[in-house]
Amino acid sequence: MANKTTARSSLTIFVAVLLFIGAIISTRLLHSSFDISIAGYSPRKTILTPITRHNYTDTVPAISKEPEKKTEPLTSHNHTDAIPTVTKQPQKKLEIQLNCTLGNLTRTCPASYYPSKFTDQNQYSSSSPPPTCPDYFRWIYDDLWPWRETGITKEMVMRARRTADFRLVIVNGRAYVETYRKAFQSRDTFTLWGILQMLRRYPGKVPDLDLMFDCVDWPVIKTDFYRRHTAPAPPPLFRYCGNDTSLDIVFPDWSFWGWPEINIKPWEALSKDLKKGNEKIKWTDREPYAFWKGNPIVAETRMDLLKCNVSEKQDWSARIYAQNWVEERKQGYKQSDLASQCIHRYKIYVEGSAWSVSEKYILACDSVPLLVKPHYYDFYTRGLMPLQHYWPVKDNDKCRSIKHAVDWGNTHQQEAQAIGKAASDFIQEQLKMDYVYDYMFHLLSEYSKLLKYKPTVPRKAVELCSEAMACPAEGVTKKFMLESMVEGPSDAIPCNMPPPFGPAGLHSILDRKENSMKQVESWEQRYWKNESQQQRRF
Repeated sequence: MANKTTARSSLTIFVAVLLFIGAIISTRLLHSSFDISIAGYSPRKTILTPITRHNYTDTVPAISKEPEKKTEPLTSHNHTDAIPTVTKQPQKKLEIQLNCTLGNLTRTCPASYYPSKFTDQNQYSSSSPPPTCPDYFRWIYDDLWPWRETGITKEMVMRARRTADFRLVIVNGRAYVETYRKAFQSRDTFTLWGILQMLRRYPGKVPDLDLMFDCVDWPVIKTDFYRRHTAPAPPPLFRYCGNDTSLDIVFPDWSFWGWPEINIKPWEALSKDLKKGNEKIKWTDREPYAFWKGNPIVAETRMDLLKCNVSEKQDWSARIYAQNWVEERKQGYKQSDLASQCIHRYKIYVEGSAWSVSEKYILACDSVPLLVKPHYYDFYTRGLMPLQHYWPVKDNDKCRSIKHAVDWGNTHQQEAQAIGKAASDFIQEQLKMDYVYDYMFHLLSEYSKLLKYKPTVPRKAVELCSEAMACPAEGVTKKFMLESMVEGPSDAIPCNMPPPFGPAGLHSILDRKENSMKQVESWEQRYWKNESQQQRRF
């Protein structure tokens, strides 16, 4: 009996010890699993800060031992109020300031002034691809078509030197320029400045290249000459405009980065001013006339336009003003603010000695653009369509053509407003600086693919960078450079190039333009026929 009693006592003690140990282990497991469930709770994948045990006791109410004080049941969804969250901040865009030390005032580039390559992870984080470039980018293929089979040799490039103002070479993302002659005003300066800003926007992405640039208006590489069987391949020459009888390669003009000589702001700021100017007066409340203001003495066609101004004998519904830039400069450019000139229902564009930079300012006004038949084009105007973006005006019968256009618009106000709106939308949406830089990038990239040699830095060339240009600059030139400077690498990649025109697609565009112009001519003939009949009645 004593042995059974002893055994029973030992078993009881053993069971008690096991229960005690089990209780301790269970308590620890429950406590630790509760901590884990709180720390790991992240509805909608919210990023949480790590939680330590002492922080947990600070944020979760303790269970009071006093019976009269009750606490609310602790549920998991309440813990998110107490647990701080960390929101993912977007990466700050890299900005690289000018390094204008005293040494840089001598037009030299500082060492390591800009990264030669840059890859922003934000560029590729988006699941959506970059947008397709505007349709006028397709003309890049057409402009480079003459060299599609031969490619471009160094000998071809050097033959373009005859009229070039400068030679630009880009090697490993750095720009070098050899100047042959000073261009008119600041054309070459701001063209090169614009190219440098593109390099700042897309560092390391612009391939090596070698090109000649002519800053004069008129195209010089004549198509007929190089169509001869015995003619060599044409020299590739860049300039601001072209026409149907030339092979010059069209490039964005200097005024996108400012025109100091006549106080025209860089396009980034000016396009915003023009948009605000449009909002001041509704189209229906604007002067029901066609407006033009500019320098008439640079071209015969502009002098001819002066005849369309209102007089005691005739009102052609046009209001023409000659701009004297010498006097305007003396008066502080008070009468030449482009954003305050959007007060007429119609605005006239007429070419100067060749194409004119004024076209984008006229198109941006919400007014119906009346384009006196142009003979030149720049890089974007081939994307314009008559009766959609502008109203065509005869070059050899301007006054009567303008009179008909104004009368038509005043009696078809809804259609007229649609044309003006389409023109300004085209300028504001498809000619923003993002696309100007992308056009430059794609044009130079496609051009580089045609080179049959590896570009090297010319012996007489000097390296060019933003510091070498902006630091020693003064006055309005410096102001415009700083205002138009690209602050750092873009966080977006260039737009996607659309495919080249197919024969059918190109013919369709050209036919549509021609048919629209014929339609206007037909309306105009009928209009003046009716006017003549009414005059005979009286």
